[in-house]
Amino acid sequence: MPPAPQSVTVRVPAKVNVQLAVGGRRTDGYHDLANVFFAVALGDQVTASPADTLRITVSGPDADQVPLDDGNLAARAARLLARRHGLAPDVHLHIAKDIPVAGGMAGGSADGAAALVACDALWGTATPRDILLELAAELGSDVPFALLGGVALGHGRGEILRPLPVAGTFHWVFAVADGGLSTPAVFRECDRLRDLAGTGSDTAAVPDPQADPALLDALATGDTVALAAALSNDLQPAALSLRPALAATLRAGADGGAIGTLVSGSGPTCAFLTKDEDSAAAVATALATSGTCRSVRVTHGPVPGATVLHRP
Repeated sequence: MPPAPQSVTVRVPAKVNVQLAVGGRRTDGYHDLANVFFAVALGDQVTASPADTLRITVSGPDADQVPLDDGNLAARAARLLARRHGLAPDVHLHIAKDIPVAGGMAGGSADGAAALVACDALWGTATPRDILLELAAELGSDVPFALLGGVALGHGRGEILRPLPVAGTFHWVFAVADGGLSTPAVFRECDRLRDLAGTGSDTAAVPDPQADPALLDALATGDTVALAAALSNDLQPAALSLRPALAATLRAGADGGAIGTLVSGSGPTCAFLTKDEDSAAAVATALATSGTCRSVRVTHGPVPGATVLHRP
């Protein structure tokens, strides 16, 4: 047997939802989704090392906002994988954050996925991919996609994934807001706004969510302009209702030359699709000088999911 590695580092991407169609509220309180995930090069790194007990440390932007206990999905991932294999979850997980915290880009879910892959490699448990995906789904709706990466259509709560064909590279700019938005609160506001509009918010009133054929075709053909026209997020009105200032951020990006704008997931990060790399730089400059956001990030995609970078 080869010696156990001293540490394993996994890189994991952030996501943007290029379509988020939200069905009616189910009796269990959840909503069925048609959720087109898109992995971007902005990402975190999680390093797993042997330890006498489970320990989490964090560095990078907003590190002080990341929980160091079982509120952290990376810790829960380590415990879940260890329990699956009858092991003690004795590991030091260091998270180098680069994904905005509570920004609608699934940073916590990404860290959970990375921890699964890193601990599996560190402990030599060789968990089959389908089992890792099952464990990821137990952790949360966005965790399986962080394992998969690329572009995928999520159904159910978003955890049932079908990889989608995509051509070429798309260029994105993200505007990070001050503070976060609670995902459950955004879903509750979505329901409230639907009830207020008189359309109803339960499954009897809201059609089953479906992926937009025009959006899927734009991804498959690499048509940036068509993708920009098809971007949609049913949670965006709720995010804007809870954080009206986001409307100014979206306008600033559009005025700066973005061809597609939307709130990312449940927000409050805003995403801007651009024609090319040069346009992305111009949009980033416009946003940075607009005074409507805390910081601006330029990136591209799609990229792979959780990937081992370092295994001595």
